[in-house]
Amino acid sequence: MQDKHLFEYAVIRVVPRVEREEFLNVGVMLYTHRKKFLGIRYTVNRERLTAFNGLVECDLIQHCLESFERICHAGANSGPIGALDAASRFRWLTSPRSTIVQTSKVHPGFCSDPEAELERLFQQLVL
Repeated sequence: MQDKHLFEYAVIRVVPRVEREEFLNVGVMLYTHRKKFLGIRYTVNRERLTAFNGLVECDLIQHCLESFERICHAGANSGPIGALDAASRFRWLTSPRSTIVQTSKVHPGFCSDPEAELERLFQQLVL
């Protein structure tokens, strides 16, 4: 078990109408302190989103997810949140919010390769 590292992940969801509490999984974020890894995988499947709710604004969702990605990777234009350490960025991104793009509760696990685990979770929970 020593080659396995504790990780935390959250599913990224699109909630077109918060009052209906319906959502569609569009991505996954994974954080592991030991490996100093914070990664994100997402997809904006316009056909699937508009079939789910014809009024959803796919461009707005794409913009929100790109913001999540910039913050996750502490990239250019990630603002003051992007300047925080990886753990703080993950906690900020996964904090509860009542917007069209939300995250699930944070779930733990163990893995040896965070990149591979992120891909596995993305395939299992999103695609």
